[in-house]
Amino acid sequence: MRSPIVTASSVSSRPATLGEAIVPRLAPMWRAALLVVAGVALTAVAAQIRFPIPGSPVPFTGQTAAVLLTGAALGSRLGGMSMLLYVALGAAGLPIFNGGAAGIEQLLGVTGGYLLGFVAAATFVGWLAERGWDRTVPQAAMLMVLGNLVIYLIGVPVLAAVRPMPLAEAIDVGALVFIPGDALKIALAAGVLPAAWWFVGRRRD
Repeated sequence: MRSPIVTASSVSSRPATLGEAIVPRLAPMWRAALLVVAGVALTAVAAQIRFPIPGSPVPFTGQTAAVLLTGAALGSRLGGMSMLLYVALGAAGLPIFNGGAAGIEQLLGVTGGYLLGFVAAATFVGWLAERGWDRTVPQAAMLMVLGNLVIYLIGVPVLAAVRPMPLAEAIDVGALVFIPGDALKIALAAGVLPAAWWFVGRRRD
């Protein structure tokens, strides 16, 4: 008869994030480095998917989806580190911001608050994912909604200050216009995250 201590230990050893589950055999330091760089690369590629929105100084991009997926897959610590590295590399001159933009001036412009929001959102979403919010469709959808809100809570006030414009106008052109696109990204992520966990579980079995 198995000891309950062994059973509890086996449960606690389960991976807390998708990153740990997908890359289980590397040494922790190398796995962390690989995942952080992968998050940067994913976000840099998604940033080039860019569509201007009439009347808005902020374009619609694939960045937010990549940011939130990175946070969910890597967890709070590595997700936040990945986005911090992404912002730092872009500010240093690597053309990885939306449309190939780069430079410290991007942090001081209309999209600067959104870039800073990426770090906070990935950290927060990663914290929720570590608690299982990415394993069912309803919770994954809520995770993405909350992550988007974090980005807007930082990005919109900065947009209002930099432009400058009334906060109500900034909310309109810097957040509300993106609702249809955000809804699509949330729906896709809400399906992808639980499906990835299902696949990982099947592979482990």
